[in-house]
Amino acid sequence: MMQIPKDIAIVGSGLVGSLLAIYLRKLGHKITVFDRRPDIRTVEFSGRSINLAMSNRGWKALREVGIEDIIKKIAIPLDKRAMHIGENPVYYQKYGKEGEAIWSISRGVLNRKMIDLAEEAGVQFRFNEKVWDIKLPQAKLFTGESEKSEWQEYRFDLVFGCDGAFSRIRHKMQRRSRFDYSQDFLDVGYKELTIPPNEDGSHKLDKNSFHIWPRGKFMFIAMPNIDGSFTCTLFLPFEGSVSFESITDKSEARAFFKTHFPDVSGYIENLAMDFFKNPTSALVTMKCYPWTYWDKVALVGDSAHAVVPFYGQGMNAGFEDIYKLYQWIGRYGDDWEAIFRAYQEDRKPNADAIAELSYRNFIEMSSKTADPMFLLQKKIEKRFAERHPDKWIPVYSRVTFSDRPYAEALALGDAQEAIMQKIMKMPDIEEIWDSQQVELEILDALAAQRSNEVSRQP
Repeated sequence: MMQIPKDIAIVGSGLVGSLLAIYLRKLGHKITVFDRRPDIRTVEFSGRSINLAMSNRGWKALREVGIEDIIKKIAIPLDKRAMHIGENPVYYQKYGKEGEAIWSISRGVLNRKMIDLAEEAGVQFRFNEKVWDIKLPQAKLFTGESEKSEWQEYRFDLVFGCDGAFSRIRHKMQRRSRFDYSQDFLDVGYKELTIPPNEDGSHKLDKNSFHIWPRGKFMFIAMPNIDGSFTCTLFLPFEGSVSFESITDKSEARAFFKTHFPDVSGYIENLAMDFFKNPTSALVTMKCYPWTYWDKVALVGDSAHAVVPFYGQGMNAGFEDIYKLYQWIGRYGDDWEAIFRAYQEDRKPNADAIAELSYRNFIEMSSKTADPMFLLQKKIEKRFAERHPDKWIPVYSRVTFSDRPYAEALALGDAQEAIMQKIMKMPDIEEIWDSQQVELEILDALAAQRSNEVSRQP
């Protein structure tokens, strides 16, 4: 599949911008990528990252352009959660069926590799060149050292904004009439920390698990890297009795980790050092619409739909944007106005759905995963799904291990949750959870839901 070659600009050299560049080069276009930052391959990592969890949607997008196997070499499969709850033994919770896993990848390592692959495909990168303005009707970019410096003017056939949640391209689109925009910050921020490898380069914790320390209003997670280290993330309120503002020196940081995460006490010195070395970052959900301007400009990834990271789908959703855009190109050929229209109408409901699912998963990961009744509910769901895979696919599996629409996963997940709320109120559910009685109750509830759906159809 080829198109009439266009001169295309991509703003942002992150994961989405780099992958989009590879896709568009495959279609025969000339691609220039602008980024206000220096080349990530020449600098140390920023200390404000959360390891990525690549799942089915992301792998599918990489497979389409033939780079899946290359990227798997820098990733580690995680087939389960490892729950660190108080002084109890670590509780392992499988993500899905045998062979299903998410893959831990360092954002910095992946981004460097993606830029290498894009350059090998013939993409030109212009680092340290900030885009200050865009003339939407002409797809014309203006770059310069500062807002008051003399600007360089570039004219392109199309421009893609892949410059993140605080996109400059979207900022200019927001000035148009009838452009909807919202942003919602959590009261919780995050800080990147590190658990180093053992002296022999091995991992200090189980390397095929996503480690979670849920503590109600805050939590700590750890994801493995191929060098034996773990990239850890502390999610903590900005203000309050237990918060980022309440920890003012290394002794308080040591006391905090010793009190709330005693099983990482052997790494406290390293964690306390990182606590004050690395920045505290905010978490935002951003929604907007429309994502395109006629046949000239389009937003992709976080610039169109930033989500909080608690479903591990931010990157996967951005990569799926590109894959779906590619499918619409296959249908409409060189009609970019039709391509852009179909792309945004297709992706907007799903972007809103994963935003909602991501927020809900924060509540689940931080609070509910320490609740015995919640864990029992998940055990019941898993057992029923094993016995009736044609009738029950957990919402996590729909999101992570399939490529069905996010909006469908949200709707079906809500329907399943309504059933499970009734099941969990059954007398003596702790004793009868694996009984035929519970199984029949779920089957009856599913049948009733389907009957109601049929009756509502015109």
